Amino acid sequence: MTKALKYVLTALLAGIALTLGAPAASAHGGAIKLEVTGDGDHNVNVVATWKKDGHPVTETVIATLTATSADGRTFGPVPLMSAPEGQSLYHSAEPLPSGEWKVTVKATEPAKASKTVTVKAGVVDTPPEAAATTLAPEKAAATGPLATRANAQDADDSAGMPLKIGIIVLVVAAAGAALVFVARRRNLYARR
Repeated sequence: MTKALKYVLTALLAGIALTLGAPAASAHGGAIKLEVTGDGDHNVNVVATWKKDGHPVTETVIATLTATSADGRTFGPVPLMSAPEGQSLYHSAEPLPSGEWKVTVKATEPAKASKTVTVKAGVVDTPPEAAATTLAPEKAAATGPLATRANAQDADDSAGMPLKIGIIVLVVAAAGAALVFVARRRNLYARR
């Protein structure tokens, strides 16, 4: 194999490795954001996302919940547990007693974060955007902050995939063309 062919193949393989390895190299980190809401019953939902890009935190989140009612009762600290309903979704380990509560969630891992909100336990909360407009059932399921973030992430993933495939196809075609060029050139010099 000629020296030029080795350089071309090395450069192409390095390009492919960089293209395919880019998503893995863009690991998350830094500050996290907590979204805290009542579930309409006696629990509290906590969604953890990376502040930088809004993607879900896939690492284990270690957090506790404390609450104070309007009449002075206290609740917690209670650890948060991963919820089976979805990634980066957490519930309190114990149900919140009925009433209106000022809930504070404090995370210590993978980064420190804190969020305080007012929650009504045992009462279904209506989000402000749902109260302002009445939506058809099929549209209501695809709205809200979680749906918006999920739709944006799906759009990012689906838009990036064809680009990655196109780059890979171009790199493979360029490698094939380089091989054919070098092989023909080699044959021309061998005939002389």
